[in-house]
Amino acid sequence: MPRPKPLSGFPEFLPAGRIVENRVLDIVTGTFELHGFAPVETRAVEPLDQLARKGEIEKEIYVVRRLHAEAGDADELGLHFDLTVPFARYVLENSGHLAFPFRRYQVQKVWRGERPQEGRYREFTQADIDIVGQGALAAHHDVEIPLVALDVFEKLHRDLGLPTVTLRVNNRRLSEGFYRGLGIEDTSGVLQRVDKYDKVGPDAVAELLTGELGLSAAQAKACVDLAGISSADESFVERVRALGVEHDLLDEGLDQLAGVVRVAQRAVPGRLVADLKIARGLDYYTGTVYETFLDGSEKLGSVASGGRYDSLASDGKVTFPGVGYSFGITRILAPLIGRGKLTASRSVPSAVLVAVDNEESREQAIAVAGALRARGVAVEVAPKADKFGKQIRYAERRGIPFVWFGAGYDDSVKDIRSGEQEPASPDAWTPPIEDLVPAVSSTS
Repeated sequence: MPRPKPLSGFPEFLPAGRIVENRVLDIVTGTFELHGFAPVETRAVEPLDQLARKGEIEKEIYVVRRLHAEAGDADELGLHFDLTVPFARYVLENSGHLAFPFRRYQVQKVWRGERPQEGRYREFTQADIDIVGQGALAAHHDVEIPLVALDVFEKLHRDLGLPTVTLRVNNRRLSEGFYRGLGIEDTSGVLQRVDKYDKVGPDAVAELLTGELGLSAAQAKACVDLAGISSADESFVERVRALGVEHDLLDEGLDQLAGVVRVAQRAVPGRLVADLKIARGLDYYTGTVYETFLDGSEKLGSVASGGRYDSLASDGKVTFPGVGYSFGITRILAPLIGRGKLTASRSVPSAVLVAVDNEESREQAIAVAGALRARGVAVEVAPKADKFGKQIRYAERRGIPFVWFGAGYDDSVKDIRSGEQEPASPDAWTPPIEDLVPAVSSTS
C-alpha cells in the first residue's frame, strides 16, 4: 500500500506534541473551573440553515450528507464552524434546566472550509467560555471575560513558557454609533471592511469604503481615523470626542469600553488595550469585542477572540444575551510545536520501564508495575525478555528515564541518564517530581 498523502489543513501532532496540547488544555480548563465555568459539549453538526444564518460564513461550512441518502431528503446538516452558534441552540433547548447567569466552557473540534495556511486550518480545537443571562446580562461581565482570558494566558506563560499576549478590545456600539453620527446606514458593511485594517492598511480600507459602499471621502477618512485610535488607558475617549461626531449609541459604547479598560488597567496593567479598529466580522456581536495577539507573533493574527452578543439566542419570547471568548488552541500551538519552540521532555507518559528477566518472571514484573501505578507513577513493562542492555536501549528510544530490575526478588531502579542505580521498593519508591510526568518547555 502506498504511503497516504496528508490532507492539508488537518494538523495531526506526534505524541510529544499531543502531550504539550494536553498540558495546555489542563491549564486552560482548570483555570476556567477556578472561575466557576461548567463544562458542556454539543453535537458536531447543526442544521445548515442555522449555521448559515449568522454573518458571511457560508463558504466556510462543511456540509454533511449520508452516503445513501435518498433524493428529496430534507435534512441538510453542516459541521459547526465555531462553538457559539451550537451553544446558542443548546441554551434554547435546555434553558429550563440551567441557572442564569449560566457560565459554561467547551473544548471541541470545529471545521472551516477555508484555504489552509499557517495559523488557519480546516479542522482545529477551540476552547470557549461564555456567560449567558436570561432577559438581561449585567455589563460587568464584559470586564470579567477578558480577566479570565488573561489569567489563562499568564499561567501558560508562567508554567509552560508560552509567549505573553496583548488583548485588544473595542465596542460595536461605539463604532456603529460613530458611523450613524456620520450619516452612514450600512454600519455592518463598514465594520466588515474596517476589520481588514491590519491586513490591507488604512488607505486600502478607505478605498473599500468609498468604492464598495459609496461613502464620501470625508466619511471614509473619519472611519479610518477612528480605527487608528488605541490606548492602554481611558485617553482614547477624548481622542474619539476630538473627531467631532455625536450620537447616543456612540456615548453608550464609549462609556462601556472605558469601564472595561479602567478595571483591566488596575488588574492586569499593560495587557489590555483599547483598539478601535477591532471589529470582528461576524454580525452577532453587539457590544464589547475582543481580539488577542501573541507578543512577537502579531503577523499570525488573532489567536483568541470574542465579544458581547445580545440577540444570538431567542425563543421569540425570551432573549438570552451573553458575552464569550474563544481560544484558538490549534492556532496557538501548531506553529509553536511545528517549529520546535514548544516541546515535551519525552514522547511517552511512562517514567519507568520494568525489565523482564525471562518470560517466567513477567507476572512479577506486572505486579511491580501495578504497585507503582497505584501510587500514580506511569509505568510500562518491557515487551520482550531480552538482554538488559537491549531493554535499556529500548527505554532510551522511548525517552523513559528509569529502568526497574529484579522485579519481585532483588528490586532496584536505574536512572539510565546518569547511570546511578539504587535498591528500591515498588511500594515506596517514586521518581523525582520533575520526572514524574513529561515536562513541557519552550525555546526561544
